Amino acid sequence: MSFSDDEIERYARHLVLPEIGGPGQTRLRTARVLVIGAGGLGSPLLMYLAAAGVGCLGIVDDDEVSLSNLQRQVIHGTPDIGRPKVSSAAEAVARLNPHVLVEPHAYRLDAHNARALIAGYDLVADGCDNFTTRYLVADVCLAERKPLVTAALGRFDGTLTTLRPFERREDGTPYPSYRDLFPQAPAPGVVPTCAEAGVLGALAGVMGSLMALEVIRQITGFGEGLVGRLVMVDAMAMRVEEVGY
Repeated sequence: MSFSDDEIERYARHLVLPEIGGPGQTRLRTARVLVIGAGGLGSPLLMYLAAAGVGCLGIVDDDEVSLSNLQRQVIHGTPDIGRPKVSSAAEAVARLNPHVLVEPHAYRLDAHNARALIAGYDLVADGCDNFTTRYLVADVCLAERKPLVTAALGRFDGTLTTLRPFERREDGTPYPSYRDLFPQAPAPGVVPTCAEAGVLGALAGVMGSLMALEVIRQITGFGEGLVGRLVMVDAMAMRVEEVGY
């Protein structure tokens, strides 16, 4: 698959990397990635995936842009207040890279629509802000055998991993699923919401960018992916740690 002159110049810094090059950039261009949430994590994630040349980005979000979002949801701007987030995000992606096809899904995922939607993509990146959706996405990705890059934010901390529980380790044992790692969601009210507890805006940018890096690694195959590894970022201590599982 050949690249246009515009694409060659646009992706020049990828094309000269031996770990990506033409074959890796082609895999990015033909990839279909579904992003759950166009908020704090989804904003930098979408921008960097678009900049990298991922061919098709699906965006799922049923919310509208509000003023309080703009402290961390940098894909949106002040003029976008009141607009559907999927529309605002789609326009931002188009401004950045017109070669990327955006498929907006302005609704909330539930048990009735999740499987049909997720089945149409190669990889899912989950940056949602609630446990119900997080468990649903993980269950459907397992059923559909789709790789899942999933991240979560706290007030000053974040976590990131990649789940491929339909694959096996070298010793033949399967990689854990999301429910293996977190068997039960916290009871309602135990974990305060972002609105109740707050969140450091720049941390969302860091974690969303790490998500984009991991998605690109999963698509192109360079480096060591996060399957079987949970990365934890502590913004208070500026410390990054890893736990194997």
